Amino acid sequence: MKAKTYIKKDVVEKTAEKTGIDTKEAARIVNAVFTSIRELMTGGPIECRIEIRNFGVFEVKRTAAKPKARNPKKPEQEIYIPPRRKTLFRPGKILKNILKQPLSELE
Repeated sequence: MKAKTYIKKDVVEKTAEKTGIDTKEAARIVNAVFTSIRELMTGGPIECRIEIRNFGVFEVKRTAAKPKARNPKKPEQEIYIPPRRKTLFRPGKILKNILKQPLSELE
């Protein structure tokens, strides 16, 4: 079974429904929140942490350079991979506890 894909429009509609505001206003708010998170993750220091209580933590971490990585198509060829940044998300306690429930309880 294929997973259900939600898009930003779904988040906007759910936000409008929960807050009782107009969909256009909810769209502006949701876009502003996503833009703010993206700017904090990309525009600040190399490593950062954005903690949203009762939801989770977004982190940007530095990865080390890999001077002797291998190309899987040509195992004898060594390549250099420069250091870069990667993103991580760790769910908060409430989200983690909900996701830990057995699937039989949710059906």
